[in-house]
Amino acid sequence: MAGSVQTTPGFNLQPSAEQVALSTNYITNFDFLNQYLPDTYEKEFERYGNRTVASFLRMVGAEMPSNSDLIKWAEQGRLHTKYINCTTTVLAAADTATFTINDTLSPGTGAIAVRVGQTIHLSVKTLAGAAATSNKAIVTAVDIAAGTIAVAFYEAGGMTTDNVGNIYEMFIYGSEFKKGTNGMQGSLEADDDIFENSPIILKDKYAVSGSDMAQIGWVEVTTENGANGYLWYLKSEHETRLRFDDYLETSMIEAVPAEAGSGAIAATGDVGNKGSDGIFYSVEQRGNVWAGGNPSSLADFDNVIRRLDKQGAIEENVIFLNREFGFDIDDMLAAQNSYGAGGTSYGLFDNDKDMALNLGFTGFRRGYDFYKTDWKYLNDPTMRGGLTGAGSVNGLLVPAGSTTVYDQVLGKNAKRPFLHVRYRASETEDRRYKTWITGSAGGAQNSDLDAMEVNFLSERAVCTLGANNFFMFTD
Repeated sequence: MAGSVQTTPGFNLQPSAEQVALSTNYITNFDFLNQYLPDTYEKEFERYGNRTVASFLRMVGAEMPSNSDLIKWAEQGRLHTKYINCTTTVLAAADTATFTINDTLSPGTGAIAVRVGQTIHLSVKTLAGAAATSNKAIVTAVDIAAGTIAVAFYEAGGMTTDNVGNIYEMFIYGSEFKKGTNGMQGSLEADDDIFENSPIILKDKYAVSGSDMAQIGWVEVTTENGANGYLWYLKSEHETRLRFDDYLETSMIEAVPAEAGSGAIAATGDVGNKGSDGIFYSVEQRGNVWAGGNPSSLADFDNVIRRLDKQGAIEENVIFLNREFGFDIDDMLAAQNSYGAGGTSYGLFDNDKDMALNLGFTGFRRGYDFYKTDWKYLNDPTMRGGLTGAGSVNGLLVPAGSTTVYDQVLGKNAKRPFLHVRYRASETEDRRYKTWITGSAGGAQNSDLDAMEVNFLSERAVCTLGANNFFMFTD
């Protein structure tokens, strides 16, 4: 009889920053700790292990200062332009034709980027009772205002497809001029896309009274960063710090800009109301999204590779994924080592039996180099772990290395990591990670408040460069 995983143990989804004496929490139960020493373990048991989720940006990101409320950069456009919605009214066998370009892929000017004398390749994209054919032609006239070009075909039989209902694709492959003629008329300007992002201010606080700081218990508490002691307030203070560290990362992942007319923009008081472009948002808007379940077969993954081929074709990529997606990739790769007609095949593993039998794959090559790693944030049940359906994220493919962009502040090209954080800083103020103590307890003596208040602040934004090279995997 097959077994199954049963009900998951409960967990506290709402950690509190205040100290409240509850019977369910022996660390803050003063009566339990003060009246007598029971026969109990002197150390707190870490039933959830290391609970922090901050690791993603530490692994793939970099941090650099910024002294502005707005971060802007320019990304290079494509070198070549392809038009995918062209129509004509001429019939088959015509020696010349006029094509209307219905998509303008030159956003800088809104004009078609075709010049007289250039040679083009035309192929039928959408057929209407016609066979799939193609032509090559030379451009003889361009009407930018009308969005049309006149062409003369190189084929002796002229245009090979009737015009009725057909849509053509066109790309430029060169040019041709007669002897002793003038040069090319007109020139093309570099096509850059300008992107921007704004930093947000994150804050947190931990407060404890002077009296409670002097309270010593019998249970030794330990935090994820190694701090320990019998002063129970140490636990909450360090947990606040660790929670804030997590928020510095998750806010860069999840942040969205506030839309015009939204409630966030209309919010009053001290809370922020502009938002920011987080990683997920940037990839959804400018990158690639796989939906409908994980790519669990080699054919599925090949479709991902084909999409990457059409982008920057970055050689090395890291996939941060949840447990189920990790299993799917392991199973996909393991399936490539099944028994074939001629015996055992180890396919992707260069016939290395020992490597093939290790199903904990961490890296493989299929067109490009891919490295996978578990992303705790996607597995944590108090964060994105367990989410399914709309809004779920199973993995994120991040290109390794850096790219060249035009830095608007420096006024020149600069190498920048595909993914990095910009924090506010100047010669007099560094807002990467600020922490300070107020009150009259715990060493602070800057107010008459009989307490210690630990304040946390950071002002930052994430820059997702070349988002077209990223891939998000969703249900």
